[in-house]
Amino acid sequence: MDERAGHDPDAPPEGDRWSTWTSVPVSSRGPAPRPSWLVTDAGAVDHERGVLKTGKEADVHLLERALPGRTGVLLAAKRYRDSDHRMFHRDAGYLEGRRVRRSRETRAMARRTAVGRELVAGQWAAAEFAALCRLHEAGASVPYPVSVDGTEVLLEFLGTPGGVAAPRLAALRPDPDELDALWTGLSAELGTLADLGYAHGDLSAYNVLVHEDRPVLIDLPQVVDVVGNPQGPGFLERDVRRIGEWFGARGLDPARPGRLHAELRARARLD
Repeated sequence: MDERAGHDPDAPPEGDRWSTWTSVPVSSRGPAPRPSWLVTDAGAVDHERGVLKTGKEADVHLLERALPGRTGVLLAAKRYRDSDHRMFHRDAGYLEGRRVRRSRETRAMARRTAVGRELVAGQWAAAEFAALCRLHEAGASVPYPVSVDGTEVLLEFLGTPGGVAAPRLAALRPDPDELDALWTGLSAELGTLADLGYAHGDLSAYNVLVHEDRPVLIDLPQVVDVVGNPQGPGFLERDVRRIGEWFGARGLDPARPGRLHAELRARARLD
């Protein structure tokens, strides 16, 4: 773990750690073309700015990355919990079809030893980063994936320059026109996933941010291959049903989720 500046001779002159950008492999960095706001200088420093969200599997921290003496950019650092506290209670179905090369590692993951839990966490982080990269390249509305380093995924921060995160869909009380626009936008995003053969896998009003009036999909470590995973069609149906219930309780035409489900099945080539 990085130590505070002043206690470690290798620590930066200010901030909490050196930027991890140059220390991770090229394959662990976000896709090109990279956004203009991204700080990639080797001399950049990361400043911890607080916790955005705590969860059972991971906590999300607010990070500022900047060159010393300059204004930086805010990032969201999603950090999966250490092996003593992590609670991956849902991973059996989601990880079906994912494999690691070494049978010893596979056994450790199956038995949930300390090493196995650490491997599972790394697999979740790597899976989320890979999914975000592919979705970003496909034009989906997701946070830009900056990098992955072990069990930490750095993401574009969606919110105000002052560090106030964009609200979750669950926190909003949209009027009828706003509700229709949000449903239309979210349906388009789910369509992009379906075109790639994916379902979100854990979609709810808590896993959608609304940033600049558009829905943004988040929390994607469990993204499901709806064809390769035997449970894939069930995850797709559940995604639409759960988000449809939220919209339906606020006045959406109850027939629209059913139509969306049929459309997504067709776009994912399940029918």
